[in-house]
Amino acid sequence: MTFSKKLGGVAGAAALSLFAALPAWAQDAAAPAATVDKGDVAWMMTSTVLVFLMILPGLALFYGGLVRTKNMLSVMTQIGAAACLAMLIWVMYGYSMAFGPDYTSGLSNFVSTFDKAFLKGVTPASQAATFTAGVEIPEYVFICFQMTFAAITVALVLGSVVERIKFSAVMVFAAIWLTIVYFPIAHMVWAASGLFFKAGALDFAGGTVVHINAGVSALVAALILGKRIGYPKEPMPPHSLTLTGVGTGLLWAGWFGFNAGSALEANGSAALAMINTFVATASGGLFWMLAERINGHKGSALGFCSGIIAGLVAVTPAAGNSGPFGAIILGAVASIVCFYAVTVLKPKLGYDDSLDAFGIHGIGGMIGAIGTAIVYSPAFGGPGAEDYDMAAKLVVQIEAVLTTIVWASIGTVIAIFIAKAVTGLRVSQEVEYEGLDLGEHGERAYNP
Repeated sequence: MTFSKKLGGVAGAAALSLFAALPAWAQDAAAPAATVDKGDVAWMMTSTVLVFLMILPGLALFYGGLVRTKNMLSVMTQIGAAACLAMLIWVMYGYSMAFGPDYTSGLSNFVSTFDKAFLKGVTPASQAATFTAGVEIPEYVFICFQMTFAAITVALVLGSVVERIKFSAVMVFAAIWLTIVYFPIAHMVWAASGLFFKAGALDFAGGTVVHINAGVSALVAALILGKRIGYPKEPMPPHSLTLTGVGTGLLWAGWFGFNAGSALEANGSAALAMINTFVATASGGLFWMLAERINGHKGSALGFCSGIIAGLVAVTPAAGNSGPFGAIILGAVASIVCFYAVTVLKPKLGYDDSLDAFGIHGIGGMIGAIGTAIVYSPAFGGPGAEDYDMAAKLVVQIEAVLTTIVWASIGTVIAIFIAKAVTGLRVSQEVEYEGLDLGEHGERAYNP
């Protein structure tokens, strides 16, 4: 079955807006030989490196600057090590689970087979399809690109549990969570045989797979782990908003690879995703500061950085599925809602999501995923057809969001409790008081 035939159950325009690709083994032997454009390959290799930039140093500096001085190195080490583990697991079996050959049963809706474990059969000559018939990229490039998505998603989850979780628990949790949560969700949304891909769900670059997945998992993990000692009575301000600001800039720059790279080609779709990543993010940063002013506070650097991330999160599923005007609206709405989720909802409910992974990635991801069904409409400048049925698409998007929430919640509970059984999960009170830099790693971020 050819790639175009696999898309048969999905409306043409919607299918092209989805992020997925099939390796060469999924093509008919009789199909015309596909071409590999060096420009596309160069762009995808660049995009892959840009996404890696989002992890180290981007997310490491962003998260690291937000914690107390005594925990700076532990945060950076947890993010780096979890990302490295994700890369190894991806090559061993993660890629096969997400994008490998299909099962012949209904299981193919949720996961692929292990037939491509350890990248069996992949060579420098192997190719993966793009969204243009007859245009492909090297399969190794597609594998690397998707590998960085898995790595940053598990790292995002850690934002809710820093300053009190053991390093060993992070590693155990990451391995299990990737296996039972991330790989299946990635398959459902992005693989051509996946449940939501076939339903026509719109997720250009990871609103459900990355942000809702990570944000919901972060909340569940934080609830199970418990609050930091002294929270919320003791002040726990960021130790370096300068580093957080630098991390924010690196995340924004890397996000162009994240979003525009999801077109899989250097073309107009990538260009649309690029401009949307500019304007939605700019809108998010400014509207968060506006929300601060409306609520009687000064516009803050932390608020600006938080708004930037909220805008980026919201536009991720809509990057190639919205016009620039729709992206601006989406960034603004997400930023304002995330502001209230962080400043009102979180204190009222009393949970300790250390770095607001749920408040920004979880909530922002939900707004982005559902909002994509709206901004996809040509009325907002989106790429939808003139007869686009917004109501039907909203139903599909909501179903994808709810399924991701349930799947991520259950999977995270399993992963956290296994990590607790194996490692104890949380550091001792002495280590938490002393700081995880010394207690877990025997180092200080800053020495006299």
